[in-house]
Amino acid sequence: MTLYQNVCRSLFERHKLLFSLLLCTKILFGDDKIDMNEWRFFLSGPSGSVEPMDNPTDWLDDLEWVQVHAYLNFCDQNLPVFQGILDYFVSFHKKFKKIFDTAEAHEEPMPGEWNNKLNSFQKIILLKSIRADKVTIALQNYIIEQIGKDYVTPPTFRLDLCFRDSSNVSPLIFVLSSGSDPIASFMKLVDQMDMRSRYQTISLGQGQAKKAETMISQGMTRGEWILLQNCHLSVSWLPKLEAIVEGLNDEINPGFRLWMTSMPSLKFPVSALQNSVKMTMEPPTGLRSNLLQTYELFDDKQLMDCKKPNEYRKILFAFSFFHAIVQDRRKFGAIGWNIPYAFTFEDFDVCRRQLKVFLDDYDQIDFTVLNYLGSEINYGGRVTDDKDIRLIKSIL
Repeated sequence: MTLYQNVCRSLFERHKLLFSLLLCTKILFGDDKIDMNEWRFFLSGPSGSVEPMDNPTDWLDDLEWVQVHAYLNFCDQNLPVFQGILDYFVSFHKKFKKIFDTAEAHEEPMPGEWNNKLNSFQKIILLKSIRADKVTIALQNYIIEQIGKDYVTPPTFRLDLCFRDSSNVSPLIFVLSSGSDPIASFMKLVDQMDMRSRYQTISLGQGQAKKAETMISQGMTRGEWILLQNCHLSVSWLPKLEAIVEGLNDEINPGFRLWMTSMPSLKFPVSALQNSVKMTMEPPTGLRSNLLQTYELFDDKQLMDCKKPNEYRKILFAFSFFHAIVQDRRKFGAIGWNIPYAFTFEDFDVCRRQLKVFLDDYDQIDFTVLNYLGSEINYGGRVTDDKDIRLIKSIL
């Protein structure tokens, strides 16, 4: 679990399930619970060519049948546990139609003897022949079955835990994605650690290299935190940064921390990455994890910091839920938004601060104004498509 959590914080969301699968299968290989030939076939599919027989079904078109036949024929010929599967499919193909039609194909039992004959992984191999679109969810369930639900629920990002793993000789790097901004998390930690008077930040770019070097030199002596933003914009200075990181030693003030933010870049020095605590910054996937990430930044004092605490907490939850929805819709492509928008935590934070002002200064809660500011100004300022504008107003 420690390995999973530490690696997860440096992976993008789209890679976390793949890492969980690799972790799970490595354990199962060690216990001889997965056959190497089945695993290789699952990854690569059938090889070679075979003449397809006539399509026996009325629910697969001819192209789909060619693919299914090649897949099942290879299983039949090369994987002992699947011997006879092709003949069974041809004779009883109507039993497989239910798997093909249902929205929950990954939950559907396999027909006849195959449900008891195949283990969970072998059922995923068979599912892949008919409903490849459900394999990802089936693998997620497989990981839960084998090593537990915790390994498909990435831990909520906590900067304080990452900070504990750092030292004056190991920097901390935020690996950014489009629309992400770690400054809110960073400033919260600055306040927690009482570093308001002992931190400096600089955004790298043309002409900023010398200033950054001076800041780092001062920080090493005084025990300050130095945040170098957007390192990817200063490619020519990265070799110098690499030398600085390699030169960090125990003689430096123990309070010193070097923080960096950078988009993924091939030019970023590998040695600096290897010696650093890496953290990916992007919106979490799923409404639940998004809400947890948002509330991770609050404490009880902040949730009560209003003259109308009950109303404040309820409307704050509404804004948090809205924030999760507008971010999560992006994964559905053009069905979610006609144009993808890079909504950030700062959009939400402005709504939160405005909400507090309105509740503190006015007796009545003006929902019309809160809706207008939230959907049309703070978030809507990014929205350019007229249908998307209607949508975001409707959601809030």
